Amino acid sequence: MRVSVKGTALATGILWAGCILFAGLVNLAAPSYGAAFLQMTSSIFPGFQNSHHFLDVLVGTGYGLVDGGIGGAILGLLYNCFAGSAKQAS
Repeated sequence: MRVSVKGTALATGILWAGCILFAGLVNLAAPSYGAAFLQMTSSIFPGFQNSHHFLDVLVGTGYGLVDGGIGGAILGLLYNCFAGSAKQAS
């Protein structure tokens, strides 16, 4: 059985963007929440700063959407590649 690469990319992109958005919004209200996670994320995504501004949270969310989408597309392609190999072998 194969998976939809587009569907997997959209699902993982939305999930990862949602995680960053949630952590960023809660961090705006309680600055100690998710500080290490947001610091790690800001070290990976250029232009994203953990500076307690709403615009920065949106920038990180956008990066998460793109990053998660690319990762999900790669996951879907790899799954389909290996699922096709297993089907032919049996």
